[in-house]
Amino acid sequence: MCAAESHADKIHAGKILVLDFGSQYTQLIARRIRESQVYSEIHPCDAPISFIRDFKPKGIILSGSPASVYDNKPPYCPPEILDLGVPILGICYGMQWITHQLDGRVSKSARREYGRAELVIDDATDLLNGVGDALTAQGSRPETVVWMSHGDRIDRMPPGFDVLAHTANSPIAAMRNEKRRLYAIQFHPEVAHTPQGLAILKNFLYRICGCAPTWTMKAYLERAVEQIRERVGDVDVICAMSGGVDSAVAAILTHRAIGDQLTCIFVDNGLLRNQEAERVTETFRKLFKLNLRYVDASKNFLKKLKGVTDPERKRRIIGRQFIQVFEEQAKNMGRPEFLVQGTLYPDVIESVSFKGPSATIKTHHNVGGLPTRMRFKLVEPLRELFKDEVRRLGEEMGLPEEILWRHPFPGPGLAVRIIGEVTRKRLDLLREADDIVEQEIRKADLYPQIWQAFAVLLPIKTVGVMGDERTYEHVMAIRAVHSQDGMTADWVKLPHEVLERISNRIVNEVRGINRVVYDVSSKPPSTIEWE
Repeated sequence: MCAAESHADKIHAGKILVLDFGSQYTQLIARRIRESQVYSEIHPCDAPISFIRDFKPKGIILSGSPASVYDNKPPYCPPEILDLGVPILGICYGMQWITHQLDGRVSKSARREYGRAELVIDDATDLLNGVGDALTAQGSRPETVVWMSHGDRIDRMPPGFDVLAHTANSPIAAMRNEKRRLYAIQFHPEVAHTPQGLAILKNFLYRICGCAPTWTMKAYLERAVEQIRERVGDVDVICAMSGGVDSAVAAILTHRAIGDQLTCIFVDNGLLRNQEAERVTETFRKLFKLNLRYVDASKNFLKKLKGVTDPERKRRIIGRQFIQVFEEQAKNMGRPEFLVQGTLYPDVIESVSFKGPSATIKTHHNVGGLPTRMRFKLVEPLRELFKDEVRRLGEEMGLPEEILWRHPFPGPGLAVRIIGEVTRKRLDLLREADDIVEQEIRKADLYPQIWQAFAVLLPIKTVGVMGDERTYEHVMAIRAVHSQDGMTADWVKLPHEVLERISNRIVNEVRGINRVVYDVSSKPPSTIEWE
């Protein structure tokens, strides 16, 4: 067995399979598992039983779903998983699916249970061990706060199951068949609104599944370096460098593996933030001693985007143009075989439509936006990682905080922050406004606390009054969100004085803007980017 295989075996030991029934929180389940240093992967609920057997999970978690088991075509998974002998934890819909499959009874609740609920623990021997407040009086049962989101409930457990906990509205809020190693809970342990949810998941991982804490970024680094060396061999490699944390970590990781075989290419596509090109080239040439080539392809990108308003077309055009630039550069470099990209796990999840309930939200230029026929073989060393894991990997390699904690920037750049056609004039307006947003966020010492803050140019004009004259000019929207991995996000309650300074500066300094609005929507139902 080669070294790379042994490292892979080590960090993936005791891996957990998360089967997705279409819940908006499925990604959170996977993240919580990884926070517990156990590797997890998300796959569609209707994955074939042969795949599930070959995956060899140490445990399986069934996600929630907006569906009901009584829908005409409810999401399903192979019922054979219940006989694999592998511990299974059903969450919300997952609990109802188990009940329905094993001849229990699921029915509509008298009232929908949504939000905070007091969970009374009836049995704390395994899944709920150590969960709940200390006993407040002799004979009383421990309680804990959980977060519910369901319209159906369990009225009758399947044969062989025992009640572990209940709420005022759900007499069976947690249950167990110890002999068959089947567990189920009606609430969502993965969300922050269930304060002891992580403890419940850890009980499942460690007490029930027997997992070990092998998923660490130090171990991942060792494995990734060896896998890159093994895959690439002694041929030349190019890396798509954007200056963001993802491409930076991917580049430094690959450079650690193969050294001067790597050439990084920074493409100025004309869709960058203010002074982005100068900042990136200086940082990575001087600080990391990378072989970095700067290519100004802005004219070609803007020419191809002329007249295009559909966001998916924009992404596909940009993806194809990037590849064309890299292939042109490769002709002068001895024709390297591999292209390194900073693709992350959320990119893959959002870009791939699985057979089942998962749906494509948007195409990422570095996943679904690539042409189907491409001369390069891809190296994507971060493809298994969430954003927070990428940053921890960067810390492991010694990258400075100013790079690691820089706000995410979309691969298609400002093209997806201009609603409608992308032109030089509109790009100039957006750059100026976006720069003001960042300046004021930094001045208020809010930058490290915010996941992303940026401006969006809207495709409308409104009437205004400036200097006693009527104006009819563009509208700029401001977006600022809190998030951990970009899969879910809440809008930031920016102080009014900060919003006031941003608005005043944009209207007064950016000629062509006479109105500023603030986006107060969360993800879901909205996405972070507007396109």
